[in-house]
Amino acid sequence: MQEKEELTPEESAETTVNETTGTTEEAAAGQNEQPGTDETAALRAQLEESRNKFLYLVADFENYKRHAARERMELIQTAGKDILGAMLPILDDFERAQKNGAMSEGTTLIHHKLINTLKMKGLVALEIKPGDSFNPDQQEAITEIPAPSEDLKGKIVDVIEPGYQLGDRIIRFAKVVVGK
Repeated sequence: MQEKEELTPEESAETTVNETTGTTEEAAAGQNEQPGTDETAALRAQLEESRNKFLYLVADFENYKRHAARERMELIQTAGKDILGAMLPILDDFERAQKNGAMSEGTTLIHHKLINTLKMKGLVALEIKPGDSFNPDQQEAITEIPAPSEDLKGKIVDVIEPGYQLGDRIIRFAKVVVGK
């Protein structure tokens, strides 16, 4: 907020503000210079500096609010990351038991219910299969073996453990074998 100086009627009759330049002129005397020109120039410079500081502070505060809101949204989206990460080995055990045919009808139902619940919470399995190109952003190469064929050089030969992501973040990289 700006405070205006209160002028006496005599002072207001002597000075007028030139709107286009923003300078003060004496109308009654018709002079181009005032005795306090240095003071007013210093005050204008100080005012301009204060305005700039204010604008920088407002911009910094807006950036802080945006950054805080973005962090809050990320926290909400990945709030269950630790719990879901702890449940992944259980999901892996179900997958292994299913491949080996060691699951009864009841455990199969529990397995499907667990998969559906994890999907509802935002957990997505990374789609990786043998023959895909190796992507270090989604996969972890645990070993390299000689490629069985020329077309598998630098590509995934086998998927040891599937990878998962929660929202946009990967919570477990897929463990793969890469052909060299």
